[in-house]
Amino acid sequence: MTSFQSTLGDEPGIAEELAESQQSISIAEFFEKNKHMLGFDSGARGLVTAVKEAVDNALDAAEEAGILPDIYVEIQEAGDYYRLIVEDNGPGLTKESLPKVFGKLLYGSRFHAREQSRGQQGIGISAAVLYSQLTSGKPAKITSRTQGSSEAEYFELIVDTDENEPEISVEETTTWDRPHGTRIELEMEANMRARQQLHDYIKHTAVVNPHARLELREPQEHFKFERATDQLPEETEEIRPHPHGVELGTVMKMLAATDSQTVSGFVQEEFTRVGKKTADSIIDAFRDRHYGREMRWRPPASHESVNIEAAVEAATANKGADATSAFAEAIAEAVDDHDRVAHHELLAAVDAAADDVEADHGTTFGDTVRENAVEAVWLELIDAADTELEAAADAADESDENAESRLTADLYDLADDATSTRKDDEIIHAFAERLAAKFEDEREAENVRHRLTRTRLREFVDRAAELTEEYDDVSFGETARENVVEAVWDVMATVPDDPPLVRELNGDRDATSNLVDAMRATDIMAPPTRCLSPISEDLITAGLEKEFDADFFASATRDAGVSGGDPFIVEAGIAYGGDLPADGTGEVMRFANRVPLVYQRGACATTDVVKSIGWRNYGLDQPGGSGLPNGPVVIMIHVASTNVPFTSESKDAVANVPEIEDEIELAIREAARDLKSYLNKRRSMQQRRKKQNVLGKILPEMAEKVAEVTGRDEPDIGDAIARIMNNVLVERQVEANGDGTAVSVVVENNSSTNESLEITDIVSAEPTSLSDGATVVEMDGEWFVKWEPEVGSDGEATLEYEVPDDATFDLDVKGVESEKLTVSDQ
Repeated sequence: MTSFQSTLGDEPGIAEELAESQQSISIAEFFEKNKHMLGFDSGARGLVTAVKEAVDNALDAAEEAGILPDIYVEIQEAGDYYRLIVEDNGPGLTKESLPKVFGKLLYGSRFHAREQSRGQQGIGISAAVLYSQLTSGKPAKITSRTQGSSEAEYFELIVDTDENEPEISVEETTTWDRPHGTRIELEMEANMRARQQLHDYIKHTAVVNPHARLELREPQEHFKFERATDQLPEETEEIRPHPHGVELGTVMKMLAATDSQTVSGFVQEEFTRVGKKTADSIIDAFRDRHYGREMRWRPPASHESVNIEAAVEAATANKGADATSAFAEAIAEAVDDHDRVAHHELLAAVDAAADDVEADHGTTFGDTVRENAVEAVWLELIDAADTELEAAADAADESDENAESRLTADLYDLADDATSTRKDDEIIHAFAERLAAKFEDEREAENVRHRLTRTRLREFVDRAAELTEEYDDVSFGETARENVVEAVWDVMATVPDDPPLVRELNGDRDATSNLVDAMRATDIMAPPTRCLSPISEDLITAGLEKEFDADFFASATRDAGVSGGDPFIVEAGIAYGGDLPADGTGEVMRFANRVPLVYQRGACATTDVVKSIGWRNYGLDQPGGSGLPNGPVVIMIHVASTNVPFTSESKDAVANVPEIEDEIELAIREAARDLKSYLNKRRSMQQRRKKQNVLGKILPEMAEKVAEVTGRDEPDIGDAIARIMNNVLVERQVEANGDGTAVSVVVENNSSTNESLEITDIVSAEPTSLSDGATVVEMDGEWFVKWEPEVGSDGEATLEYEVPDDATFDLDVKGVESEKLTVSDQ
């Protein structure tokens, strides 16, 4: 019985009717119904996302113009809506480009550029305009003035979602007090439930953009973040893709579009970090995969019955006895000079011998003669020659059970070196025989040259290993097999065949795949970093110090890596102690291309990596040994790339890309090692301070008791603690000297290391007769005597000067931890 479903579609014209209902939609119309994909899924988050997109655009515009950014953000309550105003001092937008920048999705200048920027897709700010018009029904109001213009351009516009084009309702010129810049005003349905995320975004933006001045004014609070440096980020340059990480489809597309004719020209012109030498290495690796390598067999040893000269003479006819003998001798010597010989190497040796003999004897050795000589010698090398002499020798040796082929003997040595000593000689010999048989079978397959890809060689080894396991009942495991493959592959030779031309590669998926594998396998310099603008270790520290009152700061910037053909740099920073909250988990700040990632923390690769690190090893509390660490710590991670792999169009989280995750971990661990050193040192100093306090209490009591028992004066214990604790002792000695006072500041280094000190003695009267190396500066009626001695272990240094009798002193010592310093200021 025919089912009802099976009869569906039998009606005539239904396919045509369905086809007529199919239609394309614009990208704006798609995001109109899927605004959550861009981060506008609620009023609270929508406001934060709109601020983020506007500020990102402002920062990019100012930096590209070489202007230190000044950005003002204001949020006002406007009846049932919120009004967002963002102003910047960037270069401004021209009358022609402004409507498309704000009113057309996927319109931008950075999508195809391989250089770091905050925005890449051309979606962000136009999506904010779209969200505004969808929730409030009001147009965006935009004012922009370019440098040197007498007036500013003013537009009111919305996004036409049917056509993905700006729909302008007002276009006019206006006056504006800024000499250049852009101002956008949006009204939207929103709320301030995400106030903390908004504040975090602005604060974190100030941390990773220390060159920017940011101001946020919202209904309840007002923040200003001054710039910490006048140094703009390094200007980036667009680069070509890097050979490591490019995908097969991308390379096929590049092959179809390139003007290069050869593979060498293609890889040099289309990729970065590829010069002639690297291109040659890529082509050799391509040859290995595309053509395979040729097996190189050992030349005959003196004890072997192989006679290369006789084989050449037998294969050479009508060239005269002397010329033939010289030809055969030259080939035999050339073969003997090699430790191993591949077929193409033998061919080159025969050609060289023929050319030399032709020059010496005037006898021509044509292609046929040369080919015959190559064949004769090669068959001798692979033990495949079939002559009456060898047939007779074989008959005489039939009773010799130990006779083995040259191939077996050669492969036995390679396999014996590559496999475990636990396998006895008989097993290795049986394996070598079976592997040699696979090479011998290649002659029947018209592969007398023994040219194999690595995959084909692995098949040979696997088959020989399987037969050995089957017949000899001995395990031949994965490691042994791979070791044998590696040993044989290493002695094989890359062939000199010319690679295909680009037009031959174009459309050939397998050959292009070999080229991609070859590029990935070739050792190529990391991509240049001129396309990236990392924050730098110094500015990371400066940014953290500006916004966090902590005791310790550390930062790390990794070398450039590559993922998917795109270079990237990972940076990390850590702040610890001070006024940071000691309760609860530490704070993780995530950034991509200097943009804070506010949402989707749990879906971000940076969070995953932070959780995976064993923070107990670095001195932090981590309940259960996994997850975020507890305590007064801020961990900052910044990923800079020409193409950050976000998990979605909203750009809230970095995807779990192994290469990037590895670098994130290494950057964090590098900074964490400095934190560990600091915490270890702090604990050591705390123990040292505790010990000093105990000594400071006990020693006076001991001195008093000694005096009581002995009946003598109390011993002077003033310097004893310094010597017991191996401290650096800085002691002032004052003696009358006529009408004035002679002052000596003595540094005694009781530690085991050299110490460099910065000593400042603040004196109320002008000092004279200063020791060499000391300087004096007068300021507001006080004299600052500065001295920077370097004192070796168990060494001593002295500063001397003279002052009037009524002078007062104040000694300040830097360069040594307080726990390792004892100052005695009389």
